[in-house]
Amino acid sequence: MSLPNQKPDLEDSINVTEAHGRVVREAAACAREKRIAENGSEPISLWLIVACGLVVATAGGVLGSVGSGLSYGTMFREGYVRTPPPGGGEEGPKPKEALAAYSAKGAKIYSAKCNGCHGSDAKGDGANFPSLVGSKWVLGETERFAMVILNGLQGPTSSGKTYGAGVMPAQGAGLTPEDLAGIMTYVRNNFGNAKGDVITAEMAKAAMEASDKRAKAGQPVTGTELDADHLKNLPGEPLDPKQLVDPISLAPVTAAKP
Repeated sequence: MSLPNQKPDLEDSINVTEAHGRVVREAAACAREKRIAENGSEPISLWLIVACGLVVATAGGVLGSVGSGLSYGTMFREGYVRTPPPGGGEEGPKPKEALAAYSAKGAKIYSAKCNGCHGSDAKGDGANFPSLVGSKWVLGETERFAMVILNGLQGPTSSGKTYGAGVMPAQGAGLTPEDLAGIMTYVRNNFGNAKGDVITAEMAKAAMEASDKRAKAGQPVTGTELDADHLKNLPGEPLDPKQLVDPISLAPVTAAKP
């Protein structure tokens, strides 16, 4: 009879039951960690894909059937015109009476070119710059007045007095016919002057042409030259001061129908 094997399967220092339990616990932990790590990358269920596809197809069919019945004609009544918002019209500035429109343009030119010498009241200073209020040359023949503005003046003014250095510089540089017409109309109808007429752009253009043809073009005019060559009114069709005009171009416009 053989003796039983006295050597244990494991070393006596190993607790087999405890070691086996530890192995089981570690395996379970590894399994859990693996499952958690893969949660975010698991493939989407086929049933979920099919369900989403059915929802999208159904929604598309509903929207398509509704949209196919929509048209501009069914949404808006025939002859419909959108009302423009307040102040949002595209008509541009409203027409003004000619005297007011020309004077408004002239006021800007006066402020830029004349105010520094003749003053905001156009009365000058009595010593260096003459008054334009009641001036015979301002209120008299229009070609003479235009020549003074365009070319400047040397020597005595209409009152016979010579002011300051005796020379008024020319103011024609950069002026358009509309600018010249505006400044002439403005001065003749403001500061106590009340001529009541409108110097048109057509008349101002004629003044510029006459100025270019002067024998002493580019030099200031004198009282002698004014009386000899320019003692006349500018040619052009008179304009009713109440005629409606475009405030920008100063072109006449017809009254809007009510």
